[in-house]
Amino acid sequence: MPHPGRGREPGEKSPQLQLLCRVAGVQVRIEQTALPGIGIRYDFTTQKGRRIGVVAHRSGRRDLVIYDVEDPDSCVAQLALDDEEATALAELLGASLMVSQLAGLREEAAGLLTEKVTLTADSPYAGRPLGDAKVRSRTTASIVAVFRNGNAIISPGPDFVFTAGDVVVGVGTRDGLDAMTRIFAEG
Repeated sequence: MPHPGRGREPGEKSPQLQLLCRVAGVQVRIEQTALPGIGIRYDFTTQKGRRIGVVAHRSGRRDLVIYDVEDPDSCVAQLALDDEEATALAELLGASLMVSQLAGLREEAAGLLTEKVTLTADSPYAGRPLGDAKVRSRTTASIVAVFRNGNAIISPGPDFVFTAGDVVVGVGTRDGLDAMTRIFAEG
């Protein structure tokens, strides 16, 4: 299978930008390549030497591509994702990364805890935005995620509206997390 989004004459190079990102303490080099008339391709190489990429089409479609180990200009698998599928995959990867990072933080920081609180229908914050609770300023705990219907909402903003059944994930001290739980129960 040819390289996705190739469309160049032999020997012609596309403009390329290299970005260095630090994820979970590991530096990752992401190459960004403009694909005229198509969109942008983002590639990186895993620690085990596998090359993976995403082609972000101008239409909004995204293709997840896995390159051949022997020939990095050839891909062995390509999976087209629509907006909803790309968002679901990003949330899935982000949620699992966040959980492992939080587990690592527990080991590193004595006294730093995580806690899940299920928002009940009679909570004063069911149907209200996160910002109304002012959890961070009132408790020193931080809300890092909300799980709703099996989906993770990572780092919800102040406009995020809670619904009954949401599972709120907080990070903080024991006192801060106890205060957060009281806020969601009593106001």
